[in-house]
Amino acid sequence: MLLAGGQGSRLHALTSHVAKPAVPFGGKYRIIDFPLSNCINSGIDTVGVLTQYRPLELNAYLGNGQPWDLDRSDGGVHILPPYMREGEKGTWYKGTANAIFQNMGFIELYDPDYVLILSGDHIYKMDYAKMLSFHKASGAACTISVLEVPMKEASRFGIMNVDEHDQVYEFEEKPKHPKSDLASMGIYIFTWSKLKEYLMADEADEKSSNDFGKNIIPAMLARQEKMMAYRFQGYWKDVGTIDSLWDANMDMLSPENGMDLYDTEWPIYARTPTKPPHYTGKDAVVAHSMLTGGCEVYGTVENSVLFHSVRVEEGARVSYSILMPGTVVKAGAVVEYAIIAENTVIGQNAKVGTPPPEDVPRDDWGIAVVAQNLKVGDRAVVPAKAMITRNVKGGKEK
Repeated sequence: MLLAGGQGSRLHALTSHVAKPAVPFGGKYRIIDFPLSNCINSGIDTVGVLTQYRPLELNAYLGNGQPWDLDRSDGGVHILPPYMREGEKGTWYKGTANAIFQNMGFIELYDPDYVLILSGDHIYKMDYAKMLSFHKASGAACTISVLEVPMKEASRFGIMNVDEHDQVYEFEEKPKHPKSDLASMGIYIFTWSKLKEYLMADEADEKSSNDFGKNIIPAMLARQEKMMAYRFQGYWKDVGTIDSLWDANMDMLSPENGMDLYDTEWPIYARTPTKPPHYTGKDAVVAHSMLTGGCEVYGTVENSVLFHSVRVEEGARVSYSILMPGTVVKAGAVVEYAIIAENTVIGQNAKVGTPPPEDVPRDDWGIAVVAQNLKVGDRAVVPAKAMITRNVKGGKEK
């Protein structure tokens, strides 16, 4: 059960028209491609995708599930929006637990022993079959995948405190003074009979937030259900903020990032449009960048990720930036430390974004963002940290 209905409000302009899992990533993918590919690579062929916020583009992208080998007559991918039941008013999913509760009928159709619950907005590769084997061998009611994080960052996560056997005895949601560095990845395997019991009790509690982290997990701990932490080692990134999305895309340019997109043993599948090969002009300069089909580069592109159908004209310069499908950077424009959303035009001699000064760490510097389908006028200036959601008029170059 893949939770893909998030609004992604921290991504601001990038999710004004699409759900967060449908945001483009890594040159040719969308965020949801990673958990979907993990499922089919792990041998899971029945996936419910729970949609909610602005689902149209996400639903169209998923289609019948063919790119992920999930177009099956028995199982496959199923899109599960909120719905109105007889005698009740329609309601959105009230929380992660309520979303699963509303789809208990779908789950029961397959009469499972175990249910895997995933988030649709994380970038990682993981063999869920190994996690399931761990869950079954331990006899747990619930297994939670965890990742070791630096202690200075632990207060940003839900933290699992475990004994010497990795059995969870305490869960702390974003603690000010964390006791361990084991952060929950929001990946759960439940024994279905147990989860069903707790979902029904949680739904009956009018005071509940109907959330796994806030309600279901604490309730199971309070009743001393056996809960295990499954330690994950590898690349994992929650791309729920502008900075983390930019960082994760930049990570894809490093061969040492732990996320090998060229791994034939664990491919990441995607619904990719048919485009001609990318083209670089005779005076173009391209260094340490990803260029996807249909790109045309006549200027300079360095340390950047370009999606399909991007055009960078002569004299334009793009560096440390992400250009989503259909972006056009006109002659003489400069785009640095920026994310440009789909089908946006950066006018001639415009400047978008600014590199951080030498004495300022990158983590303390803001990424400029321009939303989709916009026009940044000729000679316009868009500073660092700017969040542009409407057309920007041109002006005299400063």
